[in-house]
This record gives sequence, C-alpha cells and structure tokens, in this order.
Amino acid sequence: MDRRFDAPPKLPTLYAAALARQARNALRRPAPADLLPTERHRVDNITATQEKLDAFQRLMGRPQAEFLPSGYLHTLAFPVAVSVLARPDFPLPLLGMIHLSNEIHHLRPISLSERLSVTAWVENLLPHRSGTQVDVLVDIETDSESVWRGRSTYLAKGVKANGPVGTALPSAGDRQPEQLPEYHTRQWALASDIGRRYASVSGDYNPIHLSGISARASGMKRPIAHGMYLASRMAAEMGPGDATPFRWTVEFRAPVTLPSRVFLSAGMDRSVTAQWQGAEVTAWDPRRRRKHFSGRMERLGDSAGEE
Repeated sequence: MDRRFDAPPKLPTLYAAALARQARNALRRPAPADLLPTERHRVDNITATQEKLDAFQRLMGRPQAEFLPSGYLHTLAFPVAVSVLARPDFPLPLLGMIHLSNEIHHLRPISLSERLSVTAWVENLLPHRSGTQVDVLVDIETDSESVWRGRSTYLAKGVKANGPVGTALPSAGDRQPEQLPEYHTRQWALASDIGRRYASVSGDYNPIHLSGISARASGMKRPIAHGMYLASRMAAEMGPGDATPFRWTVEFRAPVTLPSRVFLSAGMDRSVTAQWQGAEVTAWDPRRRRKHFSGRMERLGDSAGEE
C-alpha cells in the first residue's frame, strides 16, 4: 500500500521530529527493534531545477550536465526515503545512522524537464555486529516507466534487533584482512566543510557530517563525509560520463573523517572501440592503510530493467 504526498516532505521538519522523538526515547529503556512499516511513501511530479543541478555538478567538479547524474537523482529521492525513516513506527533512530552500502540501477537517460514519481520503502531489518541494519529502497519512474532504482543499507549503532528478524553477520574478528592496491591513480583532498557543502545540495543534514560538535553529540569522534558524496563523486569521475545506462555498487568500510586525504585506484574496462564498459574502484586512507570504500560500475545492455 502506498501513502501519497502532494510534494516532497521537508527535510528540516523530518529531522526536527526525529530529534524530538529520539530525545524522548533517550529517557526510556531502549526496546529491541523488530518490525518495519510496510507502507510505501510516494510523491509524483518531482522535477529537477537547473540551479540545483549546476550546484551539484560544481561540488562534484564536473561540467554542466545534459542529463541528470545518478548521484543527483539520489538527492531528489532522498526526502521521500527519509520520510519513511522518520515515521513514528520506524524502529531505528534516524539521526546518526551510518551508510553501509549502495546499489543503483540507472536504467536510461533522464532529462531535466521530465516529471518523476518517487516511491520509497524499507526492508530487511537485520542484526549487525555493531547494531542493526536496514535497507531503504527507492524506485523512480516517469510515465510509469522505472528509470532509476536504488538500495541503500544503513546501520543504527548500538540498537539491538530481535533474533527472528534475520541472521547475525560475521563479527569483526571473523573478517579476512583486506588487501589494498600497491599504488593510487588519483587522490581526493576533502576539506573540513565538505559535509556541509554536500548537505547544502542534497538536503542531508545528518549531524554526523556537519561539524565536530554535532558529530560528537551523535557519538562520533569527528565529522565524516557523506557516503553518497563519495559514491556520487566516484560515479561522476569514473562512470560512463554520458547517458549510458549503468549499474553501480559501493560498499563502505572505514568512514572518511574530515578533513582528509583519500587515495583511489580505478581500473577502467573499455571495449575494443574504447567504449566505456565499467570500472572497479578502491579508496583508502594512505596514512593508516585502511579501506574507505570499494565500488564497481558496469554498463547495462538491452536487459537493463532486469534485476
């Protein structure tokens, strides 16, 4: 069942309600998370604006775009997704959640003038070694055609899930050490304000990204970069660079604390005609030798709409 909204929910209102609810819940004994809301949230007639698109492209260090970039489409869908996480019956605290992974199917070029319908819902409440994780799913349509699909996995640290909701993931001690590339092909210098700058174009004002004070109030030692800033920049710099439909995934490891320098190694896959086919990306902390994220992108063919 869908709950329809006339316009995208206002993120400041959603965050304020979530903050008030979390403050009230802090005075109570936390209950284990067990059930997710089954209602889907939907907003029709969403359109992009040239001004916001240009601001997003400047932040990514890219030129003006003829079609909507994959990362920018996430920002259009984000308020609808957050409205599901801000529901009173959503069992995890919205503020302070950590981004674990993303999978995006960008199924065809989407122009600035197209009217979009966004539907968001949640699935897969699962135990995690550090708390509880959940999947947030989004489907973007135009004229009943699915054009962009996303799955974001988030972690609520310190929140326990009841046993029946899923199978516990391996503990940190069970994980094999990860090998890092021997050399990097590019690097990013991320300033201390990159979290606030991404928030200004995306609307994602999660306090763990904004400042040292707000991050510490949310249980983090230092502010960290948005996962979707990192993922969007990866897709913008190392993706197809045109209107080619593609699938991309990213798995986050150690957070990128701000400010920071990030090394990246990107292996590009091209056809004999030099046509972009995909890329594999690894990003890491050059000083501590810790992986930040790994990503994979691949061109979609005629069966792009199939999972």
